[in-house]
Amino acid sequence: MSTVFAMRILLVGAGGVGSAFCSIAVRRDFFEHIVVADYDGAKAQQAADAVGDPRFSAIRIDASSADAVAALVRDKGITHVVNAVDPRFVMPIFDGALAGGADYLDMAMSLSQRHPDKPYELTGVKLGDEQFAAEPKWKAAGRLAVVGFGVEPGLANVFARYAADTMFSEINELGVRDGANLTVEGFDFAPSFSIWTTIEECLNPPVIWEKDRGWFVTEPFSEPEVFDFPEGIGPVECVNVEHEEVLLMPRWIDCKRVTFKYGLGEEFIDVLKVLHKLGLDRTEKVTVGSDKGPAEVSPRDVVAACLPNPATLGPNMKGKTCAGLWVTGTGKDGKPRSTYLYHVVDNEWAMAEYGHQCVVWQTAINPVVALELLANGTWSGVGILGPECFEPVPFLDLLTAYGSPWGQMELPA
Repeated sequence: MSTVFAMRILLVGAGGVGSAFCSIAVRRDFFEHIVVADYDGAKAQQAADAVGDPRFSAIRIDASSADAVAALVRDKGITHVVNAVDPRFVMPIFDGALAGGADYLDMAMSLSQRHPDKPYELTGVKLGDEQFAAEPKWKAAGRLAVVGFGVEPGLANVFARYAADTMFSEINELGVRDGANLTVEGFDFAPSFSIWTTIEECLNPPVIWEKDRGWFVTEPFSEPEVFDFPEGIGPVECVNVEHEEVLLMPRWIDCKRVTFKYGLGEEFIDVLKVLHKLGLDRTEKVTVGSDKGPAEVSPRDVVAACLPNPATLGPNMKGKTCAGLWVTGTGKDGKPRSTYLYHVVDNEWAMAEYGHQCVVWQTAINPVVALELLANGTWSGVGILGPECFEPVPFLDLLTAYGSPWGQMELPA
């Protein structure tokens, strides 16, 4: 299908995911230009230069300013803003895209806030609530915001729509299960994804959805289970974690329960618990001494600064990462069914083929595929839509055509 309009993309964020996005997009022809923007202008320039294509340029941006985003959208004739920075900046980038007159896509949604009285029972402000509250403005402007379209959330949500459309007549549970057997040589502790985001997800009260109860939360790391991941990864203990899929899937897919469980491992959980106990997971700034007098810093930012940049760990990483959705219920044939739909990326392959480690690469490929389907007119819409709002087969076919096939594993029902 040929492109129906000239897509001009503003990519906000030139870190691991943003740089991997560029390395994938450069091989496609569905867009006219990509402006890579970052608070660190040199980092943006490095990401743009790395692909060696005149369709890419770089600029500095303050992603905390909706006005700055809107001005850049207007100045560069941007049609689509892609948010590839951590979720602290969702709302100014989201608002700036609308103000500037562009469509929008992100890979994480606006942040949650705990219930003031019962933080481990009731939801407070949920992930994405701020964005969904703005939907009337997006509809009135005739603009589209595609929210939660990385790998998780993102591909997992596409799997949910595919299962509902083609595999199940009734769904009991949509259970996202994420696991890996990755090791990082030369480091005692080195997360393969943003530690800022990982702390946010793992130490917030995990959210669960049930049809007769709605959304509710539990204690962090609740309901541990061992899930046997495919393609040689094997059994990994998974625990409940706050994640966008649980907030998105029930809005559009008929089911009885939605969960998200992450294979963190005992060591990672212990580190997170210690950070929490010491208050080092906090985002509120504290005053510390420095050579230039008192300085205000966020403890979580300090933790992130002390750890290696995940984008640079690729050469030291070995193993595979798996993102997927475990669906249980009744199949189209009327019999009980239990199926795991998944996507596995081998780090050795990702490094050799693209020069990016597998976790950030797996996140980045999905928004590129989604943008191509929007550019060629296969997908369209207005308002605030999740990945499960679109036809899943074109996405899964194009993902495979990109050279990154998905898989399916039947489990005992």
